[in-house]
Amino acid sequence: MLIDDVDRYIELRRSLGFKLAKTARHLTAFARYAVDRGDTHVRRETAIAWATAVSSTPRSHQRRLQEIALFARFLYAEDREHEVPHHARSPATRPAPYIYTPEELARMLDAAGNLRRQKPSPLRRHIYVMLIGLLASTGLRISEALNLRLDDLLPDGVLHIRLTKFNKSRLVPMHPSVVDALQAYLAIRRRFAGVDDHVFLSVDAKPMSLRTAQSNFNVILRKAEVGQNRSRRPRIHDLRHTFATRVLEQCATRRDDVARDFVALATYLGHADIRHTYWYLEATPDLMADIAGAAEALIAGEVA
Repeated sequence: MLIDDVDRYIELRRSLGFKLAKTARHLTAFARYAVDRGDTHVRRETAIAWATAVSSTPRSHQRRLQEIALFARFLYAEDREHEVPHHARSPATRPAPYIYTPEELARMLDAAGNLRRQKPSPLRRHIYVMLIGLLASTGLRISEALNLRLDDLLPDGVLHIRLTKFNKSRLVPMHPSVVDALQAYLAIRRRFAGVDDHVFLSVDAKPMSLRTAQSNFNVILRKAEVGQNRSRRPRIHDLRHTFATRVLEQCATRRDDVARDFVALATYLGHADIRHTYWYLEATPDLMADIAGAAEALIAGEVA
């Protein structure tokens, strides 16, 4: 039955490290739709009809057809009665990141340190100074920072990032200044936090949600007057982009270490595919030119 086939397919993909929360919901909904139409196999006509019925934009229509096509290929390998719907591959597009300047980061930290206190906990300003500082200095994903537990803070200034994207874990070293700031924050946290062991808590001493973090981050941006005149505002995730960009800028000044540093950065950021790291170059044309020049010099043997 198609619904059982969806379960098998999702279980297999997840065993390879993919999370597929949305895909699982979409394919389950499609399978139920197909079964209601009397289908026992994936049919192109049914796939197109379902995608058309549930999609609000051409982009979402295309993505749903692509999800069904991958699922159908999986089933087609077992049973050639299944039909793979045709879908045009749309080029991957990602919004250009906002790269924060050192001056903007300083204003943001100052704004975070002056946030209004919220009862019952006075931790709010301390939380956001530490959160922004940690993201900017380590390149963590916001979800990784919010999932940190106290026992993830290892000796010698190392963070244990557990089961992140693609269900992988990694170790992230911190600069000594960040370690000192984190210890100072934890000393204050111990005075006001409850029993929850998350490093970053909301004012009610519960794990902080992504929505809460984003909402307060927007307040900080407004107070710091950062990116307010743009049609697309800077995001909290752009702190990660900024970190990677600054590291790559250092690579460009040491041409003999370009390839090694680039691979090390991909590992540090937790990228499963180095092409995800390469996108930071594409998103920053000046930096891309610098790195490309360094790589060409390396290949040409200009560097000893």
